[in-house]
Amino acid sequence: MNRTENQMLIIFGASGDLTARKLVPALFNLYKGGHLPKNFVVLGVSRSNLSDDAFRKKVVTESKYLADRIGNQGEDFVNAFANQLFYEDLGSDYDTDYGALAKRIADLNVALKTDNNYIFYLSTPPSLYEIVSKNLTEQGLNDESQGWKRLIVEKPFGYDLSSAKNLNKGLQKYFKESQIYRIDHYLGKETVQNLLVTRFANSIFEPLWNRNYINHVEITNAETVGVEKRGGYYDKSGALRDMFQNHLLQIVSLVIMEPPIGSDAEEIRNEKVKALKSLRIMKDEETLYNNTIRAQYVASEVDGEKVKGYREEEGVDPESTTETYAAIKFFVDNWRWSGVPFYVRTAKRMPTKVTEVVIHFKTPHHQIFKDSGAFNKDNKLIIRIQPDEGMLIKFGVKVPGQGFKVERANLDFYYSSLVENHVMEAYERLLLDAMQGDATLYARADEVEAAWEFVDPILNYWKNGKDVRTYGYSAGVWGPTNADELIDGVGMWRNPSENLADDPGFCVIC
Repeated sequence: MNRTENQMLIIFGASGDLTARKLVPALFNLYKGGHLPKNFVVLGVSRSNLSDDAFRKKVVTESKYLADRIGNQGEDFVNAFANQLFYEDLGSDYDTDYGALAKRIADLNVALKTDNNYIFYLSTPPSLYEIVSKNLTEQGLNDESQGWKRLIVEKPFGYDLSSAKNLNKGLQKYFKESQIYRIDHYLGKETVQNLLVTRFANSIFEPLWNRNYINHVEITNAETVGVEKRGGYYDKSGALRDMFQNHLLQIVSLVIMEPPIGSDAEEIRNEKVKALKSLRIMKDEETLYNNTIRAQYVASEVDGEKVKGYREEEGVDPESTTETYAAIKFFVDNWRWSGVPFYVRTAKRMPTKVTEVVIHFKTPHHQIFKDSGAFNKDNKLIIRIQPDEGMLIKFGVKVPGQGFKVERANLDFYYSSLVENHVMEAYERLLLDAMQGDATLYARADEVEAAWEFVDPILNYWKNGKDVRTYGYSAGVWGPTNADELIDGVGMWRNPSENLADDPGFCVIC
């Protein structure tokens, strides 16, 4: 296990929602678990006029996001954590002289012995990334001659390939690529990381993980909620930018990557980049028409309550064609995956909240039980990322009695069944990794750009193509009725429940 050195975490945009809702609760959990170093300081920075005490009340002692986690922890314990948090007001603008901020950092560093090790967390709009980086550099706060310096930036990282390249260039003017950590909270989920272990640590899977044994791969990300109060933002983004380009392509890269030389961060990231670069880019309109579906949810009734359609949401253009449902079929151009279709979908207003990967294995070449109920009951490996995290294998067994009637049974594993079953939340895992200098779960510049190279032609086609359609689907159903046509010749999407094992399987208990 890596050692966590003494350090200071400086959060820009600290008065915003993310700090109180995600970052400080994650830090509090790390504190409770004994993962923080002996000398650790959090310095919140933003344009709000707050004192140290007011900031501590806002994000710790009076925070609604921390109330449940504090629970029965003693007042002294909570105050000891809160006293590690400080605040610095930047004034009216992020583009200002950081002299006073640099002095505050230096004073806290000396007083609390953080050894000149600093993480700068930019919880700000991407338009401020280069501005903040420039101003930090002018104060010498990127200099690693004494202690290390790291920069964490939040998504969205670019609106398209061109803007992503510009963001990368803007950051790299001031910080080395090795100092830059592009956070994607999906990669912090334990079950996403388990994809690597499932593949490379088990001889029952690794030899089968290729075109010879896998028929197709299916990935579903579904949310029950609509755009809620994010209509203005979402209407300029859409499902493809909001979920597919970053979170889901990261999962795809872990599924299709080649075995890295070792578990070193750069070795894993090298293979992820190769994986993303091997995606077959769809360029002509016919291919894009046949392999992509976009749709919006329309007004409906869900559990007895009326639900607005997307175009009726606050901040959304009444004539918007922005997708809340995106389904993509694509191929991977390398030996391992040649000819294997991948089906990935993401959507809002679905029947349940779920994210999972389904590996569909090929049926045996010689099917002696074809007429015995085994047909179309392929073996599946289901890796559930959320909720009910775990893994499920579906395989055929004989039904007791005469003949060879085949039924499908389940073999499952749940993270909740582990004796040590505290699963770190995504931000806990990712913050701790950054503190320890482990960039495995953070995106590199070329990785971000490779993802955009695949997505850009789809976005351009949806914007400018002549035969583009935006379909409708009732809120609370599994997408438009033509969604299964994408999986031509294979069958239909697996529409999962919130429970991993959503069918009874087959067993005999007596």
